[in-house]
Amino acid sequence: MAHFRDVLKKRNFFLLWLGQIISQLGDRLNQMALIGFIAQRSPGETFELATLLSFTIMPVFVVGPIAGVYVDRWDRRKTMYVCDFLRGLLVLCIPVFVMNRNLPVVWLYLAVFLLFSIGRFFVPAKMAIVPDLVDKDQLLLANSLVNTTGMIAATFGFAIGGIIVAVLGVKGGFYIDSASFFISSLLIFFINIKSKSNIKIGALSKEIVEVIRKSVFSEVKEGVVYVLRQTQMRTVIGTLFLVWAALGAVYVVIIVFIQSTLKSFTLDLGLLIMFLGIGLFSGSLIYGRFGKTSNCFQTIHSSLFVSGLALAAFAFFLEKMPYFYTAAFLVFIFGAVVAPIMTATNTLVHDVATDKMRGKVFSSIEVVMHLAFLMFMLLGSSLAEIKKIGRGNFLIAVGILISAIGLVSYLRLKVKELSKQF
Repeated sequence: MAHFRDVLKKRNFFLLWLGQIISQLGDRLNQMALIGFIAQRSPGETFELATLLSFTIMPVFVVGPIAGVYVDRWDRRKTMYVCDFLRGLLVLCIPVFVMNRNLPVVWLYLAVFLLFSIGRFFVPAKMAIVPDLVDKDQLLLANSLVNTTGMIAATFGFAIGGIIVAVLGVKGGFYIDSASFFISSLLIFFINIKSKSNIKIGALSKEIVEVIRKSVFSEVKEGVVYVLRQTQMRTVIGTLFLVWAALGAVYVVIIVFIQSTLKSFTLDLGLLIMFLGIGLFSGSLIYGRFGKTSNCFQTIHSSLFVSGLALAAFAFFLEKMPYFYTAAFLVFIFGAVVAPIMTATNTLVHDVATDKMRGKVFSSIEVVMHLAFLMFMLLGSSLAEIKKIGRGNFLIAVGILISAIGLVSYLRLKVKELSKQF
């Protein structure tokens, strides 16, 4: 703890750290306010919520490949406080203009798309500026502090956001979220470091086409080709596609299912997401402590099997016993058994990919994950609207399917291992 205090004594780092805690809480509050807005506007409608949330994901494909390239060319501190200031203005526009004037929902989609597009510039700038704020021997501690407190703030931010929206209403949630971005922007503005950027704004437009052509698309293509040539990498990509497709399929459906079952728009939902986060964190810690000697593929397949059962159990028992504590326990278990999948897949990528290719591989993986999530989120929300299927039955069916795939994959792996012994 003493070492963490030493890092926090660095004024510039402390301002970034504090700003990010506030910003993380604001991000989660924003998500809960958006969910609450759609719940008020179209209660029980899964596809409209899925459509809105798809605009939070699209910037990954449209803006993400360009953002990282330009962050290294700009003043990172200025990039961050300008991004947060603009995000504060955009969030403020939602209750002031979109809601007060009853504008068409397309204006909300536009605001959300711009909001998350700006965020694609903020995140790499934040990660890139940390080495400029602390001594070299404090870098590991600084990153650990940023990641750990960020995870905690994000986890409890959903609970706090759910309570705020439930008490102050959707508009109140947006106003507080807007204020959190302005506060974060102000804190980052007071960071005092020398700019390393030599790029003039006027010169940027001339470079855009060339940078995209050479630095972005060519590297993405190189990463995809590399992944497809590696047998183990193809397995990892396939597994991640399956996991994120399943998460996408149930994401919106489970939100509306919880709202309709527990008769609450944001309060119970925010608290349940907090329990999910605690489960994910606990599962990661347990796997990190006791899973070092296990086969990563066995871990992935067995976790798929158990997590599918946990999802089906969640939907089944919550319909039979629609109580918050039932849901909280089951969602905690689900988070704990899902967590090892991401840890194991990241470990496999580190083991298989060469140092030169890891960045490109992780970029390709991010595209695959978000694409699977987006496609199946829209598909799942459409299927769940069919009355003959129903949201509860849909979740149970997806859970059983995930579990079956995990079991079959695990048995195939065992058979392959046995065949090598004989």
